[in-house]
Amino acid sequence: MAIYSKNRRGASTSSSVTAAEAGNNPSFPAAENEDYDMSVPPLITWRVFAMGILVSMGGLIFGYDTGEISGFLTMQNFLEEFGTYDPSIGKYAFSDVRSGLIVAMLSIGTLIGALIAAPIANSIGRRLSISFWCLVFMVGLIVQIATPSGKWYEIVVGRWVAGLGVGALSIMVPLFQSETAPAHIRGAIVCAYQLFITLGILLAYIINYGTNTIDGPAAWRIVMGIGFIWAAILGLGILLFPESPKYAYSQGRKEEAKQTMTKMLGVSDNHYKVIKELREMKDKLEAESVGNHAWYEVFTGPRMAYRTWLGIALQAFQQLTGANFFFYYGTSIFTATGLSDSYVTSIILGTINVAFTFPGLHFVERFGRRPCLVIGGIWMSVCFVIFASVGHFALDQVDPTNTPKAGAAMIVFACLFIVAYASTWGPMVWTVTSELFPQRYRATSMSITTASNWIWNFLIAFFTPFITTDIDYLYGYVFAGCCLAASAVVYFFLLESAGRSLEEVDTMYITHVSPRASAKWQAPEGVDLLPSEIAATGREGLEKPVDNQKPLAVPSADVR
Repeated sequence: MAIYSKNRRGASTSSSVTAAEAGNNPSFPAAENEDYDMSVPPLITWRVFAMGILVSMGGLIFGYDTGEISGFLTMQNFLEEFGTYDPSIGKYAFSDVRSGLIVAMLSIGTLIGALIAAPIANSIGRRLSISFWCLVFMVGLIVQIATPSGKWYEIVVGRWVAGLGVGALSIMVPLFQSETAPAHIRGAIVCAYQLFITLGILLAYIINYGTNTIDGPAAWRIVMGIGFIWAAILGLGILLFPESPKYAYSQGRKEEAKQTMTKMLGVSDNHYKVIKELREMKDKLEAESVGNHAWYEVFTGPRMAYRTWLGIALQAFQQLTGANFFFYYGTSIFTATGLSDSYVTSIILGTINVAFTFPGLHFVERFGRRPCLVIGGIWMSVCFVIFASVGHFALDQVDPTNTPKAGAAMIVFACLFIVAYASTWGPMVWTVTSELFPQRYRATSMSITTASNWIWNFLIAFFTPFITTDIDYLYGYVFAGCCLAASAVVYFFLLESAGRSLEEVDTMYITHVSPRASAKWQAPEGVDLLPSEIAATGREGLEKPVDNQKPLAVPSADVR
């Protein structure tokens, strides 16, 4: 099965190119008496579609765990089992410290999992790593489900163990997708990871709603137990797919890489896209293999400090947009606005989150990464300013039912915020950070940048109860400012990578392409993307010919 696109930008309609013609372009390896297939490849093949769906289950695991804990904090049996009785209000409740630890300890585990995922992935491969971390997540679920009454700290330990798996999968899923998906739909495929995060959150909200009236621990144990299904599907299903072609090629398994690429593209093995990308992979690998490379070269390698710090900032800003302010504490927040059933409101928010992630899959390729992230950040900032202002100045926080219009306005702007987040910063940050780095540093750099996401995830989850106790909804102004800062970082520092191979993106950063001109940049004709001099010295040697080839010609208008 294949879905064909006849009018994609830059697609050729000719059926073949001769070896003599290809010989004039170093992007093609020399060949004798061979024609290259120049037919238009499918927009998406069934293998790419299946890979995108299955591997994105890692996002569903993450989202489901995020959504379920939001409901547990107000679930009566969970409060009775692990909370403390507060005589002043006549019912069980969590202290700020206890609720913060239960929610945030997952993030400590994810931080560690993200940092240790890279060496394991580089050692045993992407596929087996994904299966291994699914197993770790299951162990964490077992610890939580088996926790006896009163032992709230065992829930914390179980969430920490599960977090190891979630954090590692947050590296492995975008990494595998970006290395396997064809360039023209890579953004949409990686964005599917965020789509499944939103789907997982919604599923957890719905299941929480269905079980919260059950009398006994089954109310929350059923919700946790269902998490085994998602981990089992991903852990076993990934074994049915081949290794990512870029990892296979880096391990010397060149024929395996070629066959995987042809199947994913839905073309013959002498198609020009396959041959061209194999050549690019070969050149990059040779350049990256020169000399010894220590882990700290993620900061000292060619233009790596710029990219690594940019990735760290983007992942941090994804959290600092404030989305998890709603997802972690959604039921508690909307109870405070006077809603009689906060579970229903959470389901509404979750549905909006899922529905508007679908447009994001289109926007990321149609309009590009940069415009969507800049506009999305501004939109979210405006929503938070209004949400915080109404909550602090108009809502009667003692008895919210006295100000129903203020409560309704807060819900509306919370929904508008989710629309912007779901279609821009939610999915697209995973895409751009998976595209920033060359093969040698990709796994390690993604671990470091994603660790930034989990650090801020923890800080927001743990400190939110304390901050909102002191300054209530004024907290939203902090997130509003962060959203504006996030837009500025994208505008001034992030290059547009839509429709480009990972090798082309690497060359753009090495050659100092201006972010504001990056959308119009064209790959140099008739030369390798990355001569070894550039890999060794950055911009030094840029004008030197390599192996009697022409020097790398970069239009001066696109270079800073």
